[in-house]
Amino acid sequence: MWDQLLSKILHGDVKSIARSISLIENEVPGYEELLTALPHHTTPIIGITGPPGAGKSTLVDALIGELIRQKKTVAVLCVDPSSPFHLGALLGDRIRMSNWYNNASVFIRSLATRGSLGGLHPHIIEITELLKVTPFDYILVETVGVGQSEIEIVGLADCTTVVLVPEAGDEIQTMKAGLMEIADIFLVNKADRPDADLFTRNLRSMLAPGFSNTQSELPIIKTIASQKAGISDWLSAIEDQLSQHTISDKRAWLLAERAYHLIERKRMKDVNKQRLKEAIEDLQDRHAFNLYQFVQQFST
Repeated sequence: MWDQLLSKILHGDVKSIARSISLIENEVPGYEELLTALPHHTTPIIGITGPPGAGKSTLVDALIGELIRQKKTVAVLCVDPSSPFHLGALLGDRIRMSNWYNNASVFIRSLATRGSLGGLHPHIIEITELLKVTPFDYILVETVGVGQSEIEIVGLADCTTVVLVPEAGDEIQTMKAGLMEIADIFLVNKADRPDADLFTRNLRSMLAPGFSNTQSELPIIKTIASQKAGISDWLSAIEDQLSQHTISDKRAWLLAERAYHLIERKRMKDVNKQRLKEAIEDLQDRHAFNLYQFVQQFST
């Protein structure tokens, strides 16, 4: 079964790719056998993140258009908030980026965070690893705009773009400790708005080597997503960053980060919060609860 499915995935069969993602999402028995059989591929993963309202979806739509114009193929994962009723994505792929829904060079899938605080899907690593063996040239991951907790993307993407808007001026200092430090590229979107130039200058000053933790000057690109302005410059910056990372140790660190998360989840698989709560309540009723003794039985 898995051999036939993998063969279709390798040849870019969209139905098989979509089905495989569903198998991973729902943890269908045996799905790990499929993942174990995946060959090694290095398709670049491009992360796009930033606060709500920054225009990430419009930018991704424009970036897809630029990639298609350059005869590239692209798989897109849009991570959306979960419905409180069925845990599915609130925004479906049919109502966003509709220009590309039936384009043979584009694969779009909406994923729900399912309660994950990092702005990503709990199985995002496995899903991106699956997509890497497909014939697509790039994988784009657009994350939920949830602020500073959204730094998980840095452990997933080979190149991370943080999208900001001119109105975020007063928020930059508070964001710096989290979201701001994960970027390979900054986009100042809606750059036709007042104070965009001043915002860009302030951002550049704050990120200058010697004033921040950055070792070199990061690209800061002004865009107007609705007019597709600055998109080709953004793609050029992405390609420059990707070429640099192939000769650095960042890729190994990224893989180590992904491996760590998978090992952590596997070891925690049998730990159920409800059962923990019941066991704690029982010990508390008997006045015999010690947190460190309790934790020790799970860590040995």
